[in-house]
Amino acid sequence: MSDKAEKKQNALWENIKVIVQALLLAMVIRTVLFQPFTIPSGSMMPTLLVGDYLFVNKFSYGYSKYSLPFSPNLFSGRIFASEPERGDIIVFRLPPNPEVDYIKRLVGLPGDRVQVTNGVLFINGKPVPKQPDGTFTSDYRLDPGSDVPVFRETFDNGVSFDTLDQVQDSRGDNTREFVVPEGHYFFMGDNRDNSLDSRFDVGFVPAENLIGRASIIFFSLGNDTSFREFWKWPANMRWDRLFKVVE
Repeated sequence: MSDKAEKKQNALWENIKVIVQALLLAMVIRTVLFQPFTIPSGSMMPTLLVGDYLFVNKFSYGYSKYSLPFSPNLFSGRIFASEPERGDIIVFRLPPNPEVDYIKRLVGLPGDRVQVTNGVLFINGKPVPKQPDGTFTSDYRLDPGSDVPVFRETFDNGVSFDTLDQVQDSRGDNTREFVVPEGHYFFMGDNRDNSLDSRFDVGFVPAENLIGRASIIFFSLGNDTSFREFWKWPANMRWDRLFKVVE
């Protein structure tokens, strides 16, 4: 083999090694550290919007089999586990169908009693303070409407956030009392009248199903703009949401 051909072959192998190392690094980061997530629906409006792209912090609560690609059944429960806090926005695997990811706000901790009465959230018999906070209109074509009333809610640990209340006396505005079992959590969407959550078919979410805490929005496109439609990015980019911390 000539020196020229050998150099070309060595360069090819070096390129392959770099690509493989980059793929392995990306896999480690996605598995252990951060996972990208796209907001597919309006259930977390006004906090999260359709077209938001965010990073999920996967080491916030430790790791379960759902933290790994393809969810191999290598172990049960969580390792390096730490407890989430009320008010955290969390990506989790849907209990009835663990192949599906959901994102909601953590409302009820193990042992809590959770109930909604006349649109007011009660935790352990105490109403969560709820104050009017303006109105909201979405740029999503399946939006919850225009000038939807916004209410500011504040948990007992100081976490404060906006919720939507589009319809009075919706089926989610009056619920039975839910007692959260040990090792489980109760989740609700901030768009209270348009969220399938623990009040309904989602039910209580096992600790094992938690993927991680939503941390930061790194990209956001409005007006139903597809990520592939890059020529529409400048006109539809939500510039004010780039690198916004999720709260």
